[in-house]
Amino acid sequence: MKTTFKAFTLSALFIFTTNSLSAEVNIYSGRKEQLIKPLLDRFTEQTGIKTNLVTAKADKLLARLKNEGRNTPADLFITVDAGRLHRAKEAGVLASVNSDALNKAVPTHLRDPDGQWVGLSQRARVIFYAKDRVKPEQLSTYEDLADPKWKKKICIRGSGNIYNQSLVASLIAANGVEATEEWAKGLVANMARPPKGGDRDQIKAAAAGQCDLAIANTYYYGKMLTSKKDPAQKQAAEAMGLFWPNQNGRGAHVNVSGAGITKHAKNPVAALKLLEFLVSREAQKWYAEVNFEYPVNPEAEVSELVNSWGHFKSDQVNLDVLGKNNAEAVRLMDRAGWK
Repeated sequence: MKTTFKAFTLSALFIFTTNSLSAEVNIYSGRKEQLIKPLLDRFTEQTGIKTNLVTAKADKLLARLKNEGRNTPADLFITVDAGRLHRAKEAGVLASVNSDALNKAVPTHLRDPDGQWVGLSQRARVIFYAKDRVKPEQLSTYEDLADPKWKKKICIRGSGNIYNQSLVASLIAANGVEATEEWAKGLVANMARPPKGGDRDQIKAAAAGQCDLAIANTYYYGKMLTSKKDPAQKQAAEAMGLFWPNQNGRGAHVNVSGAGITKHAKNPVAALKLLEFLVSREAQKWYAEVNFEYPVNPEAEVSELVNSWGHFKSDQVNLDVLGKNNAEAVRLMDRAGWK
């Protein structure tokens, strides 16, 4: 099999084949070391290819990639959220890759249309409700969160958070800018408090009675339910129910962690081999069991806990749209007074 990388420089298109496999891969990762290193070690065991890992905040790593240019040592860039993956694409630091293995393992809507990045794991951003104050039949859609019946009853983190920006970007794709801005104004009016903290803080606040609903990513809920170091987190999560929005329409909003091979990769074929390993059933199952995420590979199993949350319909919009709509989403949130 021949794999082609479209890594455009000022004067050339470089083509590599799988016969030119290098002995190492250098990785810039916005994911924490404990969420990627065990998989890298397993990859090395199977292939003999060494991995060198640098972890830092995603935006810092992207700036580093841009500054390093063709001199970057990085072969693979890993980050969370389709919005950040799109930023990397727009910055021109990723190569386009056409891989049969990636195309087969990952559904079209979870990878870049131009082959510059591919999803590695899914997370859904959903509604959590206080079981003692809200009945699930009272809930329906993201759009319904703007209804005045939820006035002073919603906890959600700030507009600077990329997860919220991508949620709003998905609403723009579904409903348009004008309708989404009206929705955002209604959501702001329904906030129980000014946005603060992370996703876990929203769930804890709702459990404590500061609000009735919390918007958060599903994997945080899983981490709280299984927390051994902090019984209060587990107790808070147990007081909350998970609700899948928009099941009679487009489906619940999902996002991804993902990766792309860098434009100036020195070891592109080895990087592709690693990328293909990360979407394999073995690696995907690990993601699901350790971090309570959903696999991007439909053939991989989810964990017992994640499975207990039930089957859900997910929004099938291509996640590249989240990045394309990001700037408009940020402006819209600002106009709506979302702090």
